[in-house]
Amino acid sequence: MRRLPNYNPAEHMPRAEDAFLSRREMLQRTGMGMGALSLAMLLGANPGSRAMAAAIASQSPLSPKQPPLMAKAKHVIHIFASGGPSHVDTWDPKPSLAKYADQNLPGLSGIAYPSPFKFEKKGKSGIEVSELFPELGGCIDDMCIIRSMFTDIPAHDVASRFMHTGSLQIPKPSLGSWVVYGLGTENQNMPGFIALGGKSEFRQASFLPSLYQGVGVNYSRNMPLNQVLLNIRNQFTNPQDQRYQLDLARKLDVMHAENLHKDEQLDARVESFEMAFKMQTEATDAFDVSKEPQNVRDAYGTSDMGAKLLVARRLVERGVRFVQVDAGGWDHHANLEASLKKKASEIDLPAAALLKDLKQRGLLDSTLVVWGGEFGRTVTRDNGGNANPGRDHNGKGFCTWMAGGGVKGGTVYGATDEFGARAQDNKVHVHDLHATLLSLLGFDHTKLTYRYNGRDFRLTDNYGNVVRDVIA
Repeated sequence: MRRLPNYNPAEHMPRAEDAFLSRREMLQRTGMGMGALSLAMLLGANPGSRAMAAAIASQSPLSPKQPPLMAKAKHVIHIFASGGPSHVDTWDPKPSLAKYADQNLPGLSGIAYPSPFKFEKKGKSGIEVSELFPELGGCIDDMCIIRSMFTDIPAHDVASRFMHTGSLQIPKPSLGSWVVYGLGTENQNMPGFIALGGKSEFRQASFLPSLYQGVGVNYSRNMPLNQVLLNIRNQFTNPQDQRYQLDLARKLDVMHAENLHKDEQLDARVESFEMAFKMQTEATDAFDVSKEPQNVRDAYGTSDMGAKLLVARRLVERGVRFVQVDAGGWDHHANLEASLKKKASEIDLPAAALLKDLKQRGLLDSTLVVWGGEFGRTVTRDNGGNANPGRDHNGKGFCTWMAGGGVKGGTVYGATDEFGARAQDNKVHVHDLHATLLSLLGFDHTKLTYRYNGRDFRLTDNYGNVVRDVIA
């Protein structure tokens, strides 16, 4: 056999000293394990028992954490109406527009376009609701309508990124990733952040450890359950052998960290395999809406959106911290009257069913539901005022509504001007909305930070004020 130059067989033989650890090495390698072992013994558990496993699992980065401040909400369901819903046709009535129908508006360019939809006062609060939302109108006393939202740039991609990450251009962690980073998750067998549709950048963890990235699921009502969550089942290895493989991978990861250096990406990869293994049964079950009583399924309707919002409730019920639901299709530059009516009907029944369902189960108080798009629409006609007009983009004024999770129900906050062209009273910027959401979850948005590239980053950058008046 050919030997390499300078080959010394003695250097490749096992040595007696390799079988022993110094006192310092022993403490370094077993310190965390001893802490878990001590906790288990305090709990009266034996090594290998369920309590022991729970003690060790409590060291996971995804383990539940107490927020530093008093929290109103524990979970979030974010329904993102991408495309930019027209606020003056949905949640911000402007009767003054009718006075200028087919005329130029004072101080604005373009021909006024009064809403083709009527508004009616609903609930004990008497808030005016568009005829587009007959079902949600019945829930208005649980909802807070913010009518004074505004954003920086009225372009879909930029404004959508801003709404999800607090950043206009630079890739930064999404809102859901920040929430799971701060709070962990209540179910260690499920991801803390699940996105039902939507772009991958809306659920990105960016420079946060990838453990906090949202799991994207392209779910539809009639999709076979084995296709809902791909790449979590091993077709070639039984669960027991998978468990052995994962335990070995974790041991090797620990050895790598001890003898070379700690690698966050490697840690995250091991954790992702661990999560996939745990998800094989519980996660699939969460998406099986056939297990719901027929009357519950009927309440959500027969659409894909209804199924998604029912799944959102099932996920929250199982301890998932943040659920993001894509409900796009609101970009109406033309044919607004027919298109908006159709789009609103897709969300009205399911969203109302979600609020009622959460409330009936005692989950609404701890679950914050948020609906809104990336910007609003103009109060003038788009496309030159043709026979089937629509509205152009408008970042100066739009609406968002929230319900549950410590929000003051039956209230309206802020206002746009007489025609709805721009936010005027109690203006709420996107950074302010994010600061408020984090406050409801028990965080000071200026202190939920992550150090990266030599500086501390946060969701709200260097801006944002909590809107105290919407908090109960």
